[in-house]
Amino acid sequence: MLAFVLACVAPSLVLSVLTTALLRRWAPAWGLVDQPGPRKVHELPTPLGGGIAVWISVVTPLAIVSLLAVDRVPGLSLQQVLPAAAITDLDLSRLPSRLPMLWGILGGATLLGVVGLIDDFRNLPWGPRLAVQVLVATGLVLGGVRGSLFVHNSLIGGVLTVLWMLVLVNSFNFLDNMDGLSPGIAMIAATLFAAVMLVGTPQPHWLVAGVLLVLAGTLAGFLCHNWPPATIFLGDAGSYFIGCLLAAFTVVGTFYEPDPETTSTSRHVILAPLLILAIPLYDFTSVMVIRLARRQSLFKADKNHFSHRLVDLGLSRRNAVLTVHLITLMTGLGGVLLFHVTNWLSALLIVALVICILIVIAILETVARPTSTGTPPSLSSDSEHDKEMHA
Repeated sequence: MLAFVLACVAPSLVLSVLTTALLRRWAPAWGLVDQPGPRKVHELPTPLGGGIAVWISVVTPLAIVSLLAVDRVPGLSLQQVLPAAAITDLDLSRLPSRLPMLWGILGGATLLGVVGLIDDFRNLPWGPRLAVQVLVATGLVLGGVRGSLFVHNSLIGGVLTVLWMLVLVNSFNFLDNMDGLSPGIAMIAATLFAAVMLVGTPQPHWLVAGVLLVLAGTLAGFLCHNWPPATIFLGDAGSYFIGCLLAAFTVVGTFYEPDPETTSTSRHVILAPLLILAIPLYDFTSVMVIRLARRQSLFKADKNHFSHRLVDLGLSRRNAVLTVHLITLMTGLGGVLLFHVTNWLSALLIVALVICILIVIAILETVARPTSTGTPPSLSSDSEHDKEMHA
C-alpha cells in the first residue's frame, strides 16, 4: 500500500513544483497578476495562475494512467509502469469501466476552473459564476455522481448533492484569502479522505484514493511556492477546480458499506465528510451569517473570514494559517475516528466533540475580537459593541 501511495503522490508533487515555478514566471506576461486592495492582505502585486499549475499536475498523471489502462500506449501497460508492490492488491480489470465517471468529474472541475480563470482576468459578476456552478453540479448528478443519504428518492438525493457541491466549491474559494490557506486545507482533507478510502472501508477504493492522493501531492508541491510569503496565488481557477474535485469525490467515495465479516451495518460513517470538512463549512457559514447580520451583499468579498478574524485577535498571518490548518486536522481526525467506532452513541460523542471545538472557537472570536476603539468587546460597553457589530 505504501508503494501505491508513493506512486500517486510523488509524480504529481514533482510536476506541481516545476509547473508552478514556470507559471510564476509566465503569469505576469499574460496579465495574471493580483493587485493589492482594501479587502486583500498582500501588499505587493503577486502572480495568479497557480490554478493552471494545479490543473496540469492533477490531469497529466491521471491522463497517462487512463491511456495505459485502455492500452492506448503501444508497447506499454499499466503493469509495466507502476511498481510491482503498488499493484499487488489492485484489480486493474475494473479501472476502464470507472474512467468515464472519472473524466466526467475532471471535465466538470475543468469547466469551473476555466470560469475561475476568466474571473481572474475580468472579475466576472457572481450571477454567471453561480449559474455555471449549478450547471456543472447538475450535470455531474445526472452523470451518476449522486449521494442518497439513505433516502430512496433520486430527486432529493440529486438536490442535496448539487447543494453540497455548490457549498464546497464556494467554501474553498472563500478560503483562498491568505497565503497557503486554501491549498493547505484541501491537502489535509484530500489526505484524510484518501486514508479513509484505503483503510477505513471493508474494501479499499483504489481509484478514489488514487485521485485524492494525486490531488494531495499536487497541493503539497504548490505549497512550496504558496507558503507565506507566497510567490504565486491559486486564483479562482484553482479554488474552483479543487473544490469541485473534493465535493465530487466525497460523493463518489462509498463511506458506508456493510462488512460481511463483522456484520457491522452502522451508518454513522456518512458523517465523516462533514467532520473532515468542518472548517471550510464553518468559515462559509460564519461569513454568510455575518454578511446577513450586517445586511451586506452575500457575494461581495470582505475581510470577515475565519483567518481574518484570527488576525484581528492578534495572530500573525502565518500563525493564523497554521492555526486553521491544525484545527482542520483536529476535526478531520474526528471524521477518521468514526470508522473505528461501531455504534451511534460513540459516533455522536465524536460529532459532539467537533461541534464543541467549533463553539469554543466562535466564543473566543466573539469575546476577544477587538472593537474599533481597540478594546475587547468584553471590556467595552454594550452600546460600543453594538455599534462595532453593525458598522
